[in-house]
Amino acid sequence: MNEAIGGIGIIIYLAIVVFLIASMWKVFEKAGQPGWAAIIPIYNLIIMLKIVGKPWWWLLLMIFIPYVGILVWGIWMINLMALSFGKSSGFTLGLIFLGFIFWPILGFGDAQYNGPAAADAAKNYPEYAKE
Repeated sequence: MNEAIGGIGIIIYLAIVVFLIASMWKVFEKAGQPGWAAIIPIYNLIIMLKIVGKPWWWLLLMIFIPYVGILVWGIWMINLMALSFGKSSGFTLGLIFLGFIFWPILGFGDAQYNGPAAADAAKNYPEYAKE
């Protein structure tokens, strides 16, 4: 009996993971990037940085600065992702805490990619755009 419940749990977990991958695939395609990039572990972060308009070396900051890298640059990247699709900062909280609900909304919903949010910010605030 316990083995059957464990097997059902694994099947449900895998179904959620496949659904989230499909959602991210759609988000990438909406942004004009290859959808298959969502399934390649490090490459998908590089593509996400490209979508939001940040340089690839942000990935190095996220990886090599413990805790701060993920907490600061990772959350900032997700916020820029929401802004790139015309969503608010409240949607960013949804992507972080309830990603299994909000990534499908972004991918399968009516959200349109408006271009990289970071590039838009660079136009509006050129003094902060220097890299």
